Amino acid sequence: MLSGQPIIILKENVERNRGKEAQRSNIAAAKAIAGAVRSTLGPRGMDKMLVSGSGDIVITNDGATILSEIAVQHPGAKMVIEVARTQDDEVGDGTTTAVILVGALMEQAEAMLEQGIHPTVIAQGYRMGMEKALEITNSLSHKIDPTDRKTLLKIANTAITGKSIEVVRDKLDGIIVDAVMTVAENNGSKYIVDEDDVMIKKQKGASMDDAELIRGVVIDKVRVHDGMPKKVTKAKVAMVATPLEISKTQVKAKIKISSSEQITAFSEQERETLKKLADAIIDSGANVLLCQKGISDAAQFYLAKSGILAIEDVPEKDMKYAARALNATIVNKPDTLTAKDLGTANLVEEDDEGKVTRISGCKNAKTTTILLRGTSDYLLEELERAVVDGTRVVMDAMEDGTYVVGGGAVETELLMKIREYAQTVGGRVQLALEAYATAFESIPRTLAENSGFNPIDKLVELKNVHSKGKKNAGLNVYEGKIIDMMAEGVIEPLRSKRQSIQSASETAIMLIRVDDMMITQPGGRGGAPGM
Repeated sequence: MLSGQPIIILKENVERNRGKEAQRSNIAAAKAIAGAVRSTLGPRGMDKMLVSGSGDIVITNDGATILSEIAVQHPGAKMVIEVARTQDDEVGDGTTTAVILVGALMEQAEAMLEQGIHPTVIAQGYRMGMEKALEITNSLSHKIDPTDRKTLLKIANTAITGKSIEVVRDKLDGIIVDAVMTVAENNGSKYIVDEDDVMIKKQKGASMDDAELIRGVVIDKVRVHDGMPKKVTKAKVAMVATPLEISKTQVKAKIKISSSEQITAFSEQERETLKKLADAIIDSGANVLLCQKGISDAAQFYLAKSGILAIEDVPEKDMKYAARALNATIVNKPDTLTAKDLGTANLVEEDDEGKVTRISGCKNAKTTTILLRGTSDYLLEELERAVVDGTRVVMDAMEDGTYVVGGGAVETELLMKIREYAQTVGGRVQLALEAYATAFESIPRTLAENSGFNPIDKLVELKNVHSKGKKNAGLNVYEGKIIDMMAEGVIEPLRSKRQSIQSASETAIMLIRVDDMMITQPGGRGGAPGM
């Protein structure tokens, strides 16, 4: 106040929350987001049905998909959703685990704030706990030979288990592992895998069990002319980026024709030009043509007459992908095409049912395609999400050469080891470290809840077994028994576990340190939207 007048610093449409109110708001938001996906965790987790404003339906238990479909306004909630997005981008799996951990860490922080522990002390304890957790997780990891197909199958199987398409997982995991191993490149010291080298195509109508791996490419196009062959063996594929038709002039022009002879000559010249374009393809020795642009009727006729299977308007992404699969060169002009530019494949065949063309049997293909089939769009989309998760975790395991066991085994070991570490610290930071350790209980507890077992009983059993030195002991969600997860084959990449711990911890630390939220509302006076 100055001379009895209030000093206005913020605009009227800025909503401000300070102190405990801001902290409570962020804690509530993090817990709400974690609660939204908690029931989807594990092989026996439930699915969510998401309906958009336009009526589109998504049925999934994939954490990243669920959170990406939720429209949230709270800034704290948006930060938690960003954790899931980061986890999905960096690893491809473990999004639900990361979000549940954020919610658990914020819940523990809420209790400490009520006890009067300062947020900076909590943040310090959480930071120390995160560093210790990452250290312990590394010590719990196991090495894997990147060419060990048997172990990679177990990793893919773990990622797929729990999806609604689980009935075909035994077929899918083999397809996934073979696809990734096909495109993996050894640079001398480690394997490198580009996720863009594995293309996933969907075909509606057939059974899920008809999914297949094609060492080549599937193009969502068919031949341009009925006179062309539907099937070509020992294919030599030409790839052209420009249209096989008469292009329009860059400037406005008019042609004045005064006689029928001129019309005939003009038509003849146009036809001759198109014939030269087609002849350039034919002379190269190609029997298949992929054209990124259109192919004129006349050119189609000449190509069909020579027995060439031609596809027009192939998307640029598919052209580049096919070039890598076929070891071909994309040329800009047909007259520059040579035999060296052609790609090779054992078979190019048009699929009658799916209106697609398969190019398979490519030698030394640098790309590969997983063709998925299903009876509905909803099923195909969930199938695609499962395959994406599976391919990503197999790539991570091959690149890093490390994995850890699942079933809540790592989290149980973390909560016990970090509590032991907390005893050596002392002071109020010790309380924060103990709370950080307790947050890891949320994973085995949720696994037990989602499987229909008493979470307290299973948590006690897990701690008891781990106290006897059995580090790989986890919860069998089908029988409720505590078993060796390594022997059971429940394993996942180390990168996934490290990323979920790091992302969840850093986000919780950021949210805990916030004591003032200034939110500018849309609209003018009064601060409420639409007012």
